[in-house]
Amino acid sequence: MVIDWFYTSHAIKSWWHREDGVAAIEAAMLFPIMVGLMAGSYDLGTGIILNGRTITATQVVADLISRNKTAKITDVNDAIEAAKLVYQPYDLNNFGIDIASVEFDSKKKPVVLWRETRSMTPNDAAVNSLVGVGEEGDGMVVVSVQYKYAPVFAKYFTGNYDMLEVSFARGRRSPTVTWGG
Repeated sequence: MVIDWFYTSHAIKSWWHREDGVAAIEAAMLFPIMVGLMAGSYDLGTGIILNGRTITATQVVADLISRNKTAKITDVNDAIEAAKLVYQPYDLNNFGIDIASVEFDSKKKPVVLWRETRSMTPNDAAVNSLVGVGEEGDGMVVVSVQYKYAPVFAKYFTGNYDMLEVSFARGRRSPTVTWGG
């Protein structure tokens, strides 16, 4: 058996320098990475939007409750409904809210006058963060909104993200917002 080294080396060099199918191989290698980046961008963008809406929801509720001298259950329900409207068209199954009206005592510690909490645990840390902020008789409305974001694609790698935002507002017409029933 005789091997033609010239022909064999020429065939190997020719095969080595061919570019047929290189684009297809590169596309096959990059396609999963590009799909992953696109899916991650979608999840990240949605998370940023929902966090902004969580901030807006706390501010809307704090503003609506602090407008009156007294709060009634209808006022609180309307404010919570306004917070839910902020999240449209997103799912509200993971939405929770805690509204507390506090008054400062003689030691400048906040005392809860009334509180309405739905679908989350009361945020006592937010209320306790007000120690020393106001004088005796002053008040404040503390609104905490919690939203649990479940990413569509990244949930298999990261799990859910718990968003918790807090807004503080002073009463507009009186130092405290009392409960009117």
